[in-house]
Amino acid sequence: MFDIGFSELFVVAIVALMVLGPERLPRAARFTGLWVRRARAQWYSVKSELERELADDELKKSLARTRDELRELGTELKNQGRDLHDDLRREGQGIEKSVKHAEKSVKDAVAPVTRAAATAAAPALGHDAAEQDGDAMRGDTPDAGPAEPVAGAGTPDPQP
Repeated sequence: MFDIGFSELFVVAIVALMVLGPERLPRAARFTGLWVRRARAQWYSVKSELERELADDELKKSLARTRDELRELGTELKNQGRDLHDDLRREGQGIEKSVKHAEKSVKDAVAPVTRAAATAAAPALGHDAAEQDGDAMRGDTPDAGPAEPVAGAGTPDPQP
């Protein structure tokens, strides 16, 4: 600590023996040892408190860095979730359009086949299935009564 060797300590001990004498030297040595122990204890106390504060500061800095990283990751995760949600919504809309287009295509493809089948089955059934199919497509039903003639559809116009 103060770079004092054994020879210097020996010289101090001889001087203390001459100054204090043999009766008071043991009591002085105990007193000196007590103060040295107290000084060491105080030094270790200050040293450990300083180390704890430094560790606390380092821990606070580490926690602040971790908190900032978590905030950044949370923001990034939120943005990715929003992007994924938007992508899924667009894909869903695309699928809905495809389904509607496919339904329309199926209806367009099935309608001529249905009409042809109805026309082919009409003579076998004994009545005009094609005519009933046409009524069903227009929304007319047999319960609705006779259909009104359409102007210009084979009936002469009344003359004024």
